Amino acid sequence: MMADQPALLEELHRLRARVPQLTGALAASVDGLVLAHDAPGVEPEGLAALTAAALGVAIRTTDATGRGELRELLLRGHLGYVATYAAGAHAVLTLLAQDRVNVGRLHLEGRRAGARIGELVDTVAPAPAPARPAVRPAPRTRTARTSASPAAGPTTTTTTPRSTTPRSTTPRTTTES
Repeated sequence: MMADQPALLEELHRLRARVPQLTGALAASVDGLVLAHDAPGVEPEGLAALTAAALGVAIRTTDATGRGELRELLLRGHLGYVATYAAGAHAVLTLLAQDRVNVGRLHLEGRRAGARIGELVDTVAPAPAPARPAVRPAPRTRTARTSASPAAGPTTTTTTPRSTTPRSTTPRTTTES
């Protein structure tokens, strides 16, 4: 995916001008590849990889809690914020901000910039591959285990099948010869 890097970089510069407390901005693919960055003092490849990892956990968390599709992720540390916003279907926008940033303004501008970056990236992203039909694994069946050695002779094991009804009072029998 080769997005228009000059246009992405221009969007990041405009965003940093609109929110002076931003200390860095990064556009990355959802797979953790850097698309464009304006983050002095930060290693962009490492931040993109960490963003992809955090994104994976955040998506699973929103799914598990029934909160719908992930829109953004906000982390606050002692020295400031890390905010990640969805940027279309193929990219994310990660912003680094000072602790004194107006979080409402950060969200407003981050969401707008994420939408614009999503438009830029999604117009050049490859068409998705056709969906494969879901394959369900075969149901597991229970088999009886035997632990007889060849010298001990034949072993017969009889078990009653498990059901969803209350347990049967019929005992399981094992005969060894």
